[in-house]
Amino acid sequence: MIRSEILKEIAPILRDQLVVCNIGIPSQELHAIDDQPTNFYMLGTMGLASSIGLGLALAQPKTVIAIDGDGSVLTNLGTLPTIGNNAPSNYILMIIDNGSYGSTGDQPTYTGKKTDLAGMARAAGCDNVVVVQDVDTGKALQEAIDGGKATVMVVKCDSGNAKMPVITMDPVVIKHRFMEAVKA
Repeated sequence: MIRSEILKEIAPILRDQLVVCNIGIPSQELHAIDDQPTNFYMLGTMGLASSIGLGLALAQPKTVIAIDGDGSVLTNLGTLPTIGNNAPSNYILMIIDNGSYGSTGDQPTYTGKKTDLAGMARAAGCDNVVVVQDVDTGKALQEAIDGGKATVMVVKCDSGNAKMPVITMDPVVIKHRFMEAVKA
């Protein structure tokens, strides 16, 4: 499975949660598959979906799912110890690990070689880290939500992007409707 197929599978689960989605093609895919006011699409700031999601989880009680990629997490490794030492029980970081920088042309990342993001998250202090194969993502995500504890999921999948339209919604509109969804 590629990332867009995983997003299609988990879209019904995401619909009731606050979601912060990685920049570029992942946000375009989620937007095209199931646009929701509870989805915050990153249109810039590579590597910060996990950090923004953490801040949101710390600031309010609803479950927050940050969807990030292996390339983005590798760009912002400081996020893992911050999560490991501060993540509240309503925070889930789902790292879609396709071994590539998907939004910039599928250049390989080091997770396709020797780098182990799950091991790095554990070493950074994240207590609940699960490695999931693509086909098991929905079940594992629901278990993480139901489990009610901070979770880092590393979802292993194939590299590749679906051809999706660019998000034309104004970033201010995305922010405003997301903030209203957080308050609801």
